[in-house]
Amino acid sequence: MTAFLIALVALVAGYFIYGSFVERVFKTDPSRPTPASSMADGIDYVALPTWKVYLIQFLNIAGVGPIFGAIMGVMYGPAAFLWIVFGTIFAGAVHDFISGMISLRQGGKSLPEIVGTELGKKIKLVMSIFTCVLLVMVIAVFVRTPANLLATLTPEHLDATFWAICIFLYYVLATLLPVDKLIGNLYPLFGFALLFMAVGIMGYMIFNGVEIPEGFSEGLFNRHPAGEAAPIFPMMCISIACGAISGFHATQSPMMARCLNNEKHGRKVFYGAMVSEGIVALIWAAAAIAFTGGYDKLASYMADNGQDAGILVHEVCVKWLGAFGGVLAILGVIAAPITTGDTAMRSLRLIIADALGISQKQFVKRLLVTVPIIAISFVLLRVNFDVLWRYFAWCNQTLSIFTLWACSVYLAKTGKAYLITMIPAMFMTALCVTFICYAPLGAYTEGFGLPLEYSESIGVFAMLVCTGLFLYWKRNLNSSTIVLD
Repeated sequence: MTAFLIALVALVAGYFIYGSFVERVFKTDPSRPTPASSMADGIDYVALPTWKVYLIQFLNIAGVGPIFGAIMGVMYGPAAFLWIVFGTIFAGAVHDFISGMISLRQGGKSLPEIVGTELGKKIKLVMSIFTCVLLVMVIAVFVRTPANLLATLTPEHLDATFWAICIFLYYVLATLLPVDKLIGNLYPLFGFALLFMAVGIMGYMIFNGVEIPEGFSEGLFNRHPAGEAAPIFPMMCISIACGAISGFHATQSPMMARCLNNEKHGRKVFYGAMVSEGIVALIWAAAAIAFTGGYDKLASYMADNGQDAGILVHEVCVKWLGAFGGVLAILGVIAAPITTGDTAMRSLRLIIADALGISQKQFVKRLLVTVPIIAISFVLLRVNFDVLWRYFAWCNQTLSIFTLWACSVYLAKTGKAYLITMIPAMFMTALCVTFICYAPLGAYTEGFGLPLEYSESIGVFAMLVCTGLFLYWKRNLNSSTIVLD
């Protein structure tokens, strides 16, 4: 319990201390007009109360990611707690805040537009394709998961296909309607429920004296049942994406950058939502080993239940929080994925519209952009779920590499301390390249299955190349090109 409480305090302190430092580096300007006021259109650019923007951002980036990812990741041992804390404070929250604030400064630009501005048109093209593929996969993944769960809770004639159609129709509505209608009214409720569930679990552990077998005194060695075949680096860092750092978040932040009414609230919304997600991940990592009795027992439990983290979530909530906890668990494993999928579709509409210069004020034009997304997503629903998920996990983290390097270029061009994003960019470059080189064929993703030492060497080499290119560009940066904004 002591280690858990220290980790919790560290996350909260990270928001106030390092979060304030990052905010000063970016130099937020409360007097600067935001896109919500200067570009208001009643559809996507709509000023919302800060508490709503925070809860919507939290739910956009969280879903079930910090729950399921933390449960799967903590099987690697106490190193998971360190990754959640340090990854959130120094990588994930910085990634979300800087990318969100750049979007805010640039009129609510979508992620590929930001990357294109900072890294060039060729990288923008790659990033646009990469982002669109990722978001379509998110839509497909988060239709099937809740549809299958709903089918098990309803009469036989209401099968998974029926629920998939219903969810898809909801996605279309959430994508086409003004942001302050469905999303603005439903998301704060669901976001609060997700936070309430986590706080309830934490309260039960603390006030009922639940033993949390963190195992720090025994060392940080790998506890994963696969042993050396699943090393902590890179496998654990990929398993725990939401709750440490996730590239998907940067696709969501521009939506809220178009709704924020003052720059001074940027840290609360972007950095704060990521820290909140880290806290949720920390709670569920601790709850998983506490409920099952330790790392080995957690691994056995997951093996006996087909590696389905949703079963553990439901059982923990029901046994610790009673019937109300069961309702929260169902809400978490069904509503949270749906609210991830619909914002993925909305983000994709905005990205395509920005790339093609199509105004989204008219309903017909929004529909024109959305129809192809629906068609492609429907085709992907027929692809094997495991394949989709494996590619999603790697694509998600790889997206953060592009974002962090783009943020580093932006900070350097504007005369700001770029190290706050360059160092995480270096780490994530090494991590993701190592992962795709090492991952065995058909395991986590369709990797190359190279030996770990070779994979790590290639990962470090890729990191050095990217860092060298950045520093070479920085050295040749003419002072006349620096734009102080």
